Amino acid sequence: MQTIPTTCIYCGCGCGLMLHVEEGRVVAASPQINHPLSQGHLCLKGWLAYQFLDHPDRLRRPMIRKGERLVPSSWDQALDLARDELSTLLRESGPASLGVLTSAKASNEENFLLMKLARAGLKTNNVDHVARLCHAPTLAALSSALGSGSMTNPIVSLRKSDMILVAGSNTTEQHPLVAFHILQARKTGAEIVVVDPRRTAMARLADLHLAPLPGTDAAWINGLLRAILDLGLEDRQFIEARTEGFEEARAALDPYTPQMVEQVTNIPADDLVLAASKLGSANRAAFVYAMGITQHYWGTDNVQALANLALATGNVGRDGTGIYPLRGHQNVQGACDMGALPDYYSGYQPVSSSRSRFERAWKTDLPAEIGLTAVEMMDAAQAGRIKGMIISGENPMLSFPDQTQVRAALEELDFLLVVDIFPTETARLANVVLPAASFAEKEGTFTSTERRVQLARGAVSPPGEAWPEWRIWADLLTRFEVDCLYESAAQIMEEIASLTPSYGGISHSRLGTGGLVWPCPNHDHPGTPILHVDSFPIGRARFRPVEYKAPSEKPDEEYPFLLTTGRSLFQFHTGTMTRRVPLLEREVPEPFLDISPPDARQLGLKDGTYISVESRRGRLIARARVTPDVNPGHLFLPIHFLEGPANLLTSRYRDPISGMPALKEAAVRLRRL
Repeated sequence: MQTIPTTCIYCGCGCGLMLHVEEGRVVAASPQINHPLSQGHLCLKGWLAYQFLDHPDRLRRPMIRKGERLVPSSWDQALDLARDELSTLLRESGPASLGVLTSAKASNEENFLLMKLARAGLKTNNVDHVARLCHAPTLAALSSALGSGSMTNPIVSLRKSDMILVAGSNTTEQHPLVAFHILQARKTGAEIVVVDPRRTAMARLADLHLAPLPGTDAAWINGLLRAILDLGLEDRQFIEARTEGFEEARAALDPYTPQMVEQVTNIPADDLVLAASKLGSANRAAFVYAMGITQHYWGTDNVQALANLALATGNVGRDGTGIYPLRGHQNVQGACDMGALPDYYSGYQPVSSSRSRFERAWKTDLPAEIGLTAVEMMDAAQAGRIKGMIISGENPMLSFPDQTQVRAALEELDFLLVVDIFPTETARLANVVLPAASFAEKEGTFTSTERRVQLARGAVSPPGEAWPEWRIWADLLTRFEVDCLYESAAQIMEEIASLTPSYGGISHSRLGTGGLVWPCPNHDHPGTPILHVDSFPIGRARFRPVEYKAPSEKPDEEYPFLLTTGRSLFQFHTGTMTRRVPLLEREVPEPFLDISPPDARQLGLKDGTYISVESRRGRLIARARVTPDVNPGHLFLPIHFLEGPANLLTSRYRDPISGMPALKEAAVRLRRL
C-alpha cells in the first residue's frame, strides 16, 4: 500500500491528509501527524475525503450538446467547439460579452491559467470566483484598514491568546480544526466570547455568548468598542504609533451606548460591557469570524468595525493576537491570490496600475476596463450583455442567490462551458462539459485560510479521459494563440512566482510538510506566519468610522420570520462531493429548517413536520427541526440540497463596496403542510 501526502479538499483549514493507495485506488485517508495546523487530527469529512473519488457519477469523457442532450465527444471536438464559439462571440459582441468563473476547489496553478485565459485569450476582466459569496468584504475592508486582505496569524497562534472573540462562525462544524485550537487555548486559561444569533456548539462552550438579532453586527461591534473606550482599556501607545483616523472613528461611536445597542441588537447591556471588559483587559486577544459577519448587505462595514476593534486594542502583529477570517473552501484564499478577481492580477496587483507588467510577460495586449463580479455577471447574462461563460468547479445553480434568476441567466447564454468532476445542476445547462481530475488525481498547490501554500500530490490517475484543469486551460490558451508551453504544474508555479511578489520564493521543490506561508518574496525566505509585526504595507493602519445600517430585508407582517443560511457538519457547500459519501449523506440526507419551540407551538408544528418556506423570490419544502438553538423569529436553513435549495429564497441585494450578496438576510413566511 502506497501512502501519498496531500491536503484535504473541503474547508479552508488546509489540513494535512495521507491518502492510502492499493491497486490503483485510494482505499483510506488518515491525518498527517506532523502537520503544523491539523497535528494528527481530521474532522469527519476529512477522514472520508476519498470516498467520492470512485463514485459512478464521475465525469469521464468530454460532452457536447446535441439538441436537448449532452453526448460524449473527443477532447479535440469539445475544445475546438469551445474555441470556435467563444471566438465568434468575442469577434461579434466584444470581450465584454464573455465571463469566467474560476474555482476555489482548483489549484493555484489552475486558477492562474484560467485567469490568464480570461485576460490574455478572451481579453476580458470579467473573471471572479466564489470568494465573492464569502469573503469579498474581508478583502475590501482589511486591504483598506491593514494593507492586506488576509488572515494575519497562523491558526496555532490562537493557543497563545488570552481572549478569543468568535463572531458569526459555527466553528466546531465548519472549521473543526480551528475549533480544536480554540478549545486548546481555553484549556490553558483563554476566555472565549461567542457572538452568534444561534446557540452553536461553540456558543455553548464559551464563557460568554451574545446572541444579536441577525444583521445588527455593526451596532454591537461599535458598542463593544465604545464600552472599551469608556472603560479606558484602549491601547493608546499602539494607536498613536501605528494608526491613523482614530479620532474620527471614535466620534462616530457616540450613539452606541450599551442601552442603544441593546435596543437594536437584543444583547443585554450588562453582557456587552462584560465582553468589553474581557476584551479590553486581555494582553493578547484574537478575532475569529466567518460568513455570519460577511454575508450581509453591509458586510464590508462589519469587517471594518472588527478591524477598528483590533486596532484600538493593539491586537495586531503579535503571537496570540490578530484577525482570523475563516475561508470556506480549500483554495478560496489561493484563487484570490492568483488574481481570479475582476480588478486584480495575481498577488493583488491592481489592473489599473499593473497591466503593463503582465502585458510584457504574456506578450499581448490586456483589457484595461475593470470587470464584473460574479453576481453582476449573472445580471448581465440575464440582460443579454454576457453571452458566453466558462464556469470551473462551481455550481451557481445552488450556490448563488436567487436561484430563479440564476437559471434564467444561464439559460439566456449563447454558450456555456463547464468543467467539473460531477454532473452538477449547472453542468446540465452547458453546451460543453469537460471532465476534470479531482484533488487526489493531480499535482498542484493550494493556499489555506492562514496563507499556507501546500503541495497536493496526485495519488491515483483520473477516471476515464479526465484531465487536470491546468492542462485544459493550457490547451485553450494555445488555441487562442497565447504563448503557453507548460509541461507540469511546477512550471506554472515558476511563472506565478516570477509575476507575484508575495509568491516570489515559492516553488514545488520547497513545499515539504506544512508548505510555506506567504509573503515569501525569495527562495531564501522562510515565509511570514505573522503579518504586520513591525509595520503595515500602507504605513499606518487606518481606522474608518462605521455606521450601523438596517439589513436589506427585514421581517414584516407578510413575511414575519428572518431566515439565515449556512452549512451542516456532515455536508459541504452544494453537496457535489459530500452527498456522494454514504456515511455523510446518511447523517443529513434532506433539508431541515431550525425553528424555535415558541414559534413551532404557535404554528402547530412538531419536530419532523414538513413545512413550506416562502420568500418574495421562491418557495421550498423542508423538515422542521424544533430547537432552542434559534431565537423566536429566527430560522436557519442549510444550503446543500437541490431538493430544498436555500438560494431559491435569498435575494440579490449586494454590499455596495464588495458586491457581497446579503445571503444572511431573507424575510420568509411558513406554512405547515
